[in-house]
Amino acid sequence: MRILIIGGTGAAGSRIATDAQRRGHEVTVAARTATPQGPGLEPEVVRLEASDVDAVVARAAQADVVIGATRPAVGREDDVTAVTRSLAVGTALAGVRLLVVGGAAPLRVPGTDRAALDDPRWVPPAIRSIAAASSRQLELLRMTDGVAPWTYLAPAADFAPGPSRGTYRSHLGKEGAVPDLVIADDGTSRISMEDFALAVCDEIEHPRMLRGVIALGW
Repeated sequence: MRILIIGGTGAAGSRIATDAQRRGHEVTVAARTATPQGPGLEPEVVRLEASDVDAVVARAAQADVVIGATRPAVGREDDVTAVTRSLAVGTALAGVRLLVVGGAAPLRVPGTDRAALDDPRWVPPAIRSIAAASSRQLELLRMTDGVAPWTYLAPAADFAPGPSRGTYRSHLGKEGAVPDLVIADDGTSRISMEDFALAVCDEIEHPRMLRGVIALGW
């Protein structure tokens, strides 16, 4: 399968690229920078401005699936609006599926009607502005007309590199609903970027959700 990972030189995107290559997929990474941040195999890296719809269409048309793994820089959280619209419209025009690496912020706190964004146990004030950007990603995907089939993949609240356990749990948003945050029996909400990459590649190969949200964690 031909996989285009936009934002694939970042910590999460580069790990997805590594796992996809190990599975035998043809991977192209598109980013503003050319040096992957994760260990492992090095796919083809091309430069791309993710907010440029025409550029996204041109690259997406050469792929079977596109993964959006971009992250706004601190102080540039508003960039997520232009980038998400560009990815949604670009993949729709190219006629390919879109998977978006989102965040835990829009997920529900189990047993409540509250989003994780509004609970400081899961989203500390120091990272709230970045977390809010991931909520806007999901809102934009739902609102964009003519959007291609998309899946929003939301990691657990604690999302960082390694180690890999080789496993994960998932909650699927039924009938368009936002699923609960994945919380372990010990009360933590965690997943490594390595096991998140495993889940993303499993979803590429065996789709379970179109136009919906999957929450991932240990």
